[in-house]
Amino acid sequence: MAPNVLGRALVTAKWLSEAVRVGTSLRVLDASWYPPQKRNARQEFKERHIPGASFFDIEECRDQSSPYDFMLPSESHFADYVGHLGVSNDTHVVVYDGDELGTFYAPRAWWMFRAFGHKEVSVLNGGFKNWVKEGHPVTAEVSQPAPAVFKAKLNTTLLKTFEEMMQNVGSLRFQVVDSRPEGRFRGTELDQGLESGHIPGAVNIPFHSFLTETGHEKSIEEIQQIFREKKVDLSKPLTATCRKGVTACHIALAAYLCGKRDVAVYDGSWSEWFHRAPPHYKVSELKRNKA
Repeated sequence: MAPNVLGRALVTAKWLSEAVRVGTSLRVLDASWYPPQKRNARQEFKERHIPGASFFDIEECRDQSSPYDFMLPSESHFADYVGHLGVSNDTHVVVYDGDELGTFYAPRAWWMFRAFGHKEVSVLNGGFKNWVKEGHPVTAEVSQPAPAVFKAKLNTTLLKTFEEMMQNVGSLRFQVVDSRPEGRFRGTELDQGLESGHIPGAVNIPFHSFLTETGHEKSIEEIQQIFREKKVDLSKPLTATCRKGVTACHIALAAYLCGKRDVAVYDGSWSEWFHRAPPHYKVSELKRNKA
């Protein structure tokens, strides 16, 4: 593995194709997830995926006792799960998904690995959509990686709890960026069945703002400009939130590309905030207009 690749948050399809071809010791994980009524991620993986890849099931690798979607699992749960996928603490992991946007759930898997102390993890820039579009190989053959030992240590600086978010409403110790679509942030449209709105003081940057029309990550200069336009200061503490802790990880990835590697994610996000925060801590234009 070339040293200049290790620690890089993004890898290109061309680079990954060559790494897969020569048998470089890395683990490729398909972290796709779709609404069950629309697509079946595991079935699509069985039909075609990047050669040597394994399926990272975000439904299994989560806290299944939580009432909220996709909350981080325990250290032991994560370590056991990724160990069975052949990932050790020394493994370079590349994650991707098959979303039509190019990338949707892969940054969540990227952030999860980082949250549990893994440094060598990258997102495939452009996702599976562009991998196929560029003519790189796919297979239906499922690999059987040798189990590995992974030791997980949660980095709490990359994670925010409900209590910490509540305290921040008054203290404003860190900036909050919400990655949901504008209508859900403002409270003018339903958020997957929930009344929408946002946490007081949050700034809205829809996650797709960081993606090009082809589904690749925008340039560092463009990403920096997006943050500047929203008056988000990357030199100061920053936490990302969304609906269920998934697209918030796009904020963390975008900031990471700009050199800010300590963006925290509010894991419970709006799904938890909606159910637990007092009414006056849920900012909504719709409620304001009704009043």
